[in-house]
Parts: sequence; structure tokens; C-alpha cells
Amino acid sequence: MSFKKDEMLIMPAVDVKNGKCVQLVQGKPGSEMVQIENPEKVAKKWEDMGADALHIIDLDGTINKESNFPALKKIVDEVSVPVQIGGGIRSTEYAKELLDLDIERVIIGTMGIMHPKTLTELSDEYGSDRVMVSLDSKDNKVVIKGWQENIDKTPVELSNSMKEAGAGSILFTNVDVEGLLGGFNLEPLNNLKNSVDIPIVYSGGISSIEDVKELNKTGVEGIVIGSALYKDKIDLKEALKYQKR
Repeated sequence: MSFKKDEMLIMPAVDVKNGKCVQLVQGKPGSEMVQIENPEKVAKKWEDMGADALHIIDLDGTINKESNFPALKKIVDEVSVPVQIGGGIRSTEYAKELLDLDIERVIIGTMGIMHPKTLTELSDEYGSDRVMVSLDSKDNKVVIKGWQENIDKTPVELSNSMKEAGAGSILFTNVDVEGLLGGFNLEPLNNLKNSVDIPIVYSGGISSIEDVKELNKTGVEGIVIGSALYKDKIDLKEALKYQKR
């Protein structure tokens, strides 16, 4: 699942909470707009519809600080396409446990931002291609700890230091629009794209095929689509037509 210059990889999101596939509004517990049993079957459905990769988030790890490793392993065992996994990764030991499942990459948020040496350790052992850092933005400031704490740095200000620490790619989530199905602002993404030369995957507010088309023009290397797929705002097969530049 290496990123390609002539492609915008389209990844369906499978967010896991309490053993179910859910979609939250702006990451807030109790705001579930979607709850589906057997996340591994949901992941398999997206694969069967043509997805070349999947984006898996352990919300239990993010919100409750208790990892849902068995559910994540079920998904990895069920599908044959590459997956990237994030959410609640608070130690290099746990990150390595996930990487040893033979997933494509881990997504490191708070731990990597607060302790960049953890990114260095993981990239030295597994390669930077398998280490993605999550820069989640609210009011153009990076937020950590499940989007609950602002660190008064912009994604642009952090991007190159994260690359230097060992991150091989960035997940950029615009929390201001996440889960609202109301579109997004391209300016923060374009600013980040212009600030750093590692692949960027965009997430947040993608709610129509027009949004997918617009993102394709930015040169971003990947996008994550969540709520819009589950609420039938976007047809995955239609979206995949815009995976090529």
C-alpha cells in the first residue's frame, strides 16, 4: 500500500468501539450516528466493493484507554488488502505488537507528538513507510489525547519535525468538520501539503463525490471516507473512479 504519485488512495474507515463498527460526530462519545455489529464483516464488505486499503481506528483505545486488540486482529485476519491502524497507541511495545500483525502501518498521534523519539524507534526498526503520524487540527491548532487537548502548534509548524523524527506519512484530520457531512475547507490541507514532502492522507467532512473530485486535484496521496459511506452519501465504487489523478 505504498502511496503512488499518480494516485489518491481511497480508504474506507472502520472505527471500532465496544466491539462494533461506529461513526461518531467530531469524535465525541455518545454521538454515534452508525453502529454495526461485526466490524470485520464491514471491513470485508469494503474490500469486496473494491477498496485497495482500509483505515482502522480503535476508538476504545482513544476514548477509554483500553485497546480493542482482539477486534483489530479479527479485521486483519478477515481481509486481504493492506490496513493502517491507529487509536490509543500509547507505547512503542503496543505499536510493535500491531506492526507484527503484518499490517501496513500504524498511526501514531499523541505519543509521537509528545515523544518524537518513539517515531524514531519505530521507523528505525520497521521503516518510516510503516509509521504515520496523526496531526489532528481544531481551529488550526493540533489537538491530542482524543482531540481533547490543544498544544498551540499548527500542523504546518509540526510537520517537518515529525518527518525528521521518523514519520513517513501524515494523517491530517480536520476536526472542525469531522463527521458533520458538511464539506470542508481546502486551505488548511493545501498549506500542509506545501509545507512538507511526505505523503499526506486527508480525513474530515468528505460528504460527496464532488468533494472526492476536489481532493483529487490537491495532489494529496490518500483520503479517508467514513460517515458519508455509512450514510449512503457516497457510493464507494463511484468514488474509486477518482483514485487515479
